[in-house]
Amino acid sequence: MDWARQHMPVLNRIREEFIAKQPLAGQRVAISLHLEAKTACLAELLKDAGAHVAITGSNPLSTKDDVSAALAESGVTVYAKYDPSPEEYKEHLMLTLETRPDLIIDDGGDLVSILHAERPDLLEQVKGGCEETTTGILRLRALEKSGELKFPMIAVNDALSKFLFDNRYGTGQSVWDGINKATNLVVAGKTVVVVGYGWCGRGVAMRAQGLGARVVVTEVDPIKATEAHMDGFTVMPMAEAAKVADMIVTVTGNKKVISGEHFPLMKDKVILANAGHFDVEIDKLALEEQAVGKRLVRRDITEYQMDNGRRIHLLCDGRLVNLVAGDGHPAEIMDMTFALQAMSLIFVMENYQKIGPRVLDVPYHIDEQVATYKLDSLGIQIDRMTSDQKEYLNTWKV
Repeated sequence: MDWARQHMPVLNRIREEFIAKQPLAGQRVAISLHLEAKTACLAELLKDAGAHVAITGSNPLSTKDDVSAALAESGVTVYAKYDPSPEEYKEHLMLTLETRPDLIIDDGGDLVSILHAERPDLLEQVKGGCEETTTGILRLRALEKSGELKFPMIAVNDALSKFLFDNRYGTGQSVWDGINKATNLVVAGKTVVVVGYGWCGRGVAMRAQGLGARVVVTEVDPIKATEAHMDGFTVMPMAEAAKVADMIVTVTGNKKVISGEHFPLMKDKVILANAGHFDVEIDKLALEEQAVGKRLVRRDITEYQMDNGRRIHLLCDGRLVNLVAGDGHPAEIMDMTFALQAMSLIFVMENYQKIGPRVLDVPYHIDEQVATYKLDSLGIQIDRMTSDQKEYLNTWKV
């Protein structure tokens, strides 16, 4: 946590402001995020801003027990441990909500989903919150579309200062940190298939290329597929990509993008990794059914033996490879994302009655402020438009 703090200057600057102003005094905040060192810095910041903070993990294998213990000692209420049973994981989410939060920070939509489906008695207390991931925002927009969303949620994932850096550079680097740590194999010369070419997929593909891989992209969106082609990558359907892959990384947020029809096509010793939020992108049930045996060959690698002698290697039980096998996104990247979370949470608290129950983007002035603080921390100065230039851009006359 000390190391993370040293490399999160934007969050440190905001902390100074929050300590002085106490904008969250008397508020109860519930958090479900990957509970590791950078997240702990966010939780401490909100506590220092005057809030009572309760936190749980958003993935059973990404929680760091030493961080949880240190965070609890600092005065944050923690309900989490590494590798809980499904029942314990659910209980931790429920206990976090039973603190009766006024505000929520969610990662994947678990807290919001439980509130609406199982604990409607707590809804009236909630003013609103923020969502971290693409997967969570998809769930929120479905809830909003059905007319069932009961409070405002800010789609932090869709902020420019989030997806341009966190999703692309953070995911791109941390996924390969995790894969390389788990496998101890060379990437150069291998064929890497990236499933999905959103901002996370772009980052994973870019870093694979930088490591010397031949990169293949699979997509269902013709626009993203065209972009991948023009970025220099080979584009093909999954049924064809499965035949040539040495490594496959899923980054879609959707289920069964690697399904039972693909496993028989794969080469011997292929490596499968998931970088999407939930462990549904690789059809593990179909893999289990087709395999004639399996064994743990390294800490984070399960080897499935197929009936023709081929071996398929699944990393981290299909869960987030960058957080299970690695340490997640770099601190400098999460510095910007968590600054967006903190500032957006204040915005929701101050404006929830005007906003109403809907999903909204991070206000641009917050996005711009975070980027400005980031540049300041790097010692970088930029130009400013003159009043004449601003006026020119706001008129139709040349």
